[in-house]
Amino acid sequence: MSSTTTSPESRALPPEGVVFAVLLAISFSHFLNDTMQSLLPAIYPNLKQQFQLNFVQIGFLTFVFQVTASLLQPLVGMATDKRPQPYSLSLGMGFTMIGLILLSRASSYPFLLVAAAMIGIGSSIFHPESSRVARLSSGGRHGLAQSVFQVGGNAGTALGPVLAAFIVVPHGQRSIVWFSGIALLGMVVLGAVGRWYQQKIVSNRRRPRAHMHPHEALPQSRVIITMVILIALVFSKFFYLASISSYYTFYLIHQFKVSVQTAQLLLFIFLGGAALGTVFGGPIGDRIGRKLVIWVSILGILPFTLALPYVGLGWTVVLSFIIGFVLSSAMPAMIVYAQELVPGRVGLISGLFFGLAFGMGGLGAAAIGVIADHFGIVTTYEICSFLPVIGLLAAFLPHIRAPQHG
Repeated sequence: MSSTTTSPESRALPPEGVVFAVLLAISFSHFLNDTMQSLLPAIYPNLKQQFQLNFVQIGFLTFVFQVTASLLQPLVGMATDKRPQPYSLSLGMGFTMIGLILLSRASSYPFLLVAAAMIGIGSSIFHPESSRVARLSSGGRHGLAQSVFQVGGNAGTALGPVLAAFIVVPHGQRSIVWFSGIALLGMVVLGAVGRWYQQKIVSNRRRPRAHMHPHEALPQSRVIITMVILIALVFSKFFYLASISSYYTFYLIHQFKVSVQTAQLLLFIFLGGAALGTVFGGPIGDRIGRKLVIWVSILGILPFTLALPYVGLGWTVVLSFIIGFVLSSAMPAMIVYAQELVPGRVGLISGLFFGLAFGMGGLGAAAIGVIADHFGIVTTYEICSFLPVIGLLAAFLPHIRAPQHG
């Protein structure tokens, strides 16, 4: 992985102040995007009943959605590192809108898979370039910008189950089409962001390039080993998250006999904790170092995940909130850490890590579906509770500093 700086965001010198209007706009767009995308897993109980699906089919539905996104995101990131595409942001939102329309009209399981794939394609186009816009507008406060950007997505993910509970559940599958209006709003906002992005590219081409001082660059072999460790940590984080986002409602319904609507609202509490955790992960990493944030956020949830399968409903809700809060603080720190590890490749790194997030989540959902069908949903949570042990690998991450300008 080369450390050559070629992308527009790496040329700004000296850093300007945070462009909050753009940062908030891209975070809001992320909120809209992930609100729509989170509707799919939120309505799994309804789809399971309507189409007579088993857990393996539910898992494969998630697999199609998330793997479609994960395979394309690094490719999109690599392409836009060389040739940024400011208006591709609106295009990605358009694919998500088409996926929602198809989902609202799906009459068979293959039709559901096609709709899930379209939503995944939308995600793959949206995330790499929007993450680059967040970094461009950061004014050098990369952790803060990544947290603001991601909290929009996490808040949207948290809202999806609530909207499903109060709109899709009472009004049926066809009411999903109403959310296409959200996509249209997102396309308008992203059009304005794209215009600013285009102007920023032109401005940065006239400015001196940033570079890393030689003593700060890690050997390529160390960079590769570090990336492997980060991928293992992403595996731990998103495999466990898949057990919650795709199957938590089934667990609550089975274990505590709650209604579908109640289960979706309790899922919102977990996802709300995840959104809140994202707010803190980036800025704390800016202050105390990203390695420590990564280590604590993944390994730190182990006591709570181990306890979760053995407590009552009240403590399940409390523990799920804590797990979501602590675990989600890792992602902003991970992405900025990797961007500093491989400078000048913001699109590739953003696409790779968001892609890995979706891919690991998809593989996790499929694998967990098989486990749940064979051993039961409670045993599944007992097995998954050990995943945060992989967080011990964070001890082997090197201390790195951001690229210096000059």
